[in-house]
Amino acid sequence: MITTNIDKAGDVLNQGKLVVIPTETVYGLAGNAFDENAINAIFSLKNRPKSNPLIVHIKSLEYLEKVASHIPEKAKLLAAKFWPGPLTLVLSKKPEISDLITAGKDTVAVRMPNHDLTLSLLNKLDFPLVAPSANPFGSISPTCAAHVMHYFENELEVVLDGGDCTIGIESTIVGFEEEEVVVYRLGTLPLEEIEAIVGSVTLKNSTSVNPQAPGMQERHYAPNKQSYLTENVDQFLMLNSLDNVGVISFQSEILSPRISQQIVLSSKGDLKEASRNLYKAMHQFDLSSVDCIVFETFPKVGLGLTINDKLKRATTQKQ
Repeated sequence: MITTNIDKAGDVLNQGKLVVIPTETVYGLAGNAFDENAINAIFSLKNRPKSNPLIVHIKSLEYLEKVASHIPEKAKLLAAKFWPGPLTLVLSKKPEISDLITAGKDTVAVRMPNHDLTLSLLNKLDFPLVAPSANPFGSISPTCAAHVMHYFENELEVVLDGGDCTIGIESTIVGFEEEEVVVYRLGTLPLEEIEAIVGSVTLKNSTSVNPQAPGMQERHYAPNKQSYLTENVDQFLMLNSLDNVGVISFQSEILSPRISQQIVLSSKGDLKEASRNLYKAMHQFDLSSVDCIVFETFPKVGLGLTINDKLKRATTQKQ
């Protein structure tokens, strides 16, 4: 059921069952991070490979010491600046953190979400929550309760409704190798803002069969329909015999008789607004009558780099 009742959600979690929680990034499928049965249930419901680690959600900066055994100084600086918020830190784990969560690694991904409803829930619990996105593995991430219900309508007892996600793109995932900062997943928090706090960082977000962090797979965040990514939509449509096309563009409407439906993500050219609307637009077209989806490449700066990274993993053909 869809509800805003955190007491009900807490009761379900205390029974070892799963609930869906809202965050500022995307909705998460949550369970007790200290309950291996709940963790296994998450993998099962999502059909997620156990080689792909999960993110632990905590209620406060102080709680970090309960899940991480070593916290580098640069990690402390980043957490102090960006928590609660869309930053996930990959840190050496405490023994209490199950290898199921970490895919057998000695590190755990942790973040403090910036959503009042979920923080209130976390403060009522005596355990953290493990919570990957509330969608089947590889599918489009959900940014509202309706997206979750489309995926799991009859399989969840509680979906906490926190409204539309205010950011709509996953968190940036940062790790530490020999105390130096490494970005494993591009996310909402741009590299420039991280570098302003800790200096230069290394980007290691390439595809991996044994990923260090979530979101590194080659195919991810993907619609079911055939989808394409191009820098020039008009030219792409002229060169390819596609009809009944849905186009998702950044700032401007594109005129073509082949386009049946079109969504402009931000007429103001605001990358934050575009990111907030991206998954919603993808869900809309995936459920529509269009035969395929064509995405326009975003400006290759700041949040545009993150959006392009998501789209490269979501599309079946890049041009």
